[in-house]
Amino acid sequence: MAPWTRLGHSGLMVLMRKDSDGARRIDGDGVYLRAPELRDYQDWADVREASRAFLTPWEPTWAEDETSRGSFRYKLRRYTEDARDDKAYALFVFRESDDALLGGVTLSNVRRGVAQTASLGYWAGKMHAGQGYITAAVRAVVRYGFEALDLHRIEAACQPENVASRRVLDKAGFTQEGMARAYLKINGGWRDHILFGIVNERG
Repeated sequence: MAPWTRLGHSGLMVLMRKDSDGARRIDGDGVYLRAPELRDYQDWADVREASRAFLTPWEPTWAEDETSRGSFRYKLRRYTEDARDDKAYALFVFRESDDALLGGVTLSNVRRGVAQTASLGYWAGKMHAGQGYITAAVRAVVRYGFEALDLHRIEAACQPENVASRRVLDKAGFTQEGMARAYLKINGGWRDHILFGIVNERG
């Protein structure tokens, strides 16, 4: 069983089923999500490299070996450890119709105790952006976070000029909550971010 299913909440089996290779997946509207695996390397590298100029203004500085196989193996180890320790859950997004890798969504900085909160991040390949896939994936991950991971609140942030990202959060039901100065270091510089949140109204 994938480590990010280990919490065993009652909603888990409703939200997840196995794909043709036996991996557990989360289904959304026209998309599905699952934990990254080594078999995804080439598709991931191809999408990321083809989208480098599109993605770098919105992401932390890329390493020189960002899309190498070694870097991908390291990421997989980190993803597995983070999920095992209930710190973060990284998922790849695939199109239902042809299994094309579209992007990724992550729930990170998981806080338990009085908070029960996580931070949402996501990316889409340039060729797949603006088609509703990431909005569908975010909706599915929010549902998973609330019903399977028992989170109470999910937070997100984006740069003010990232209109597409703001549109995703709005369509996925997030509420704009304020502005944070120099919130995250993006592409080598500290950037202001608009803060968003969504709360599990069922508890």
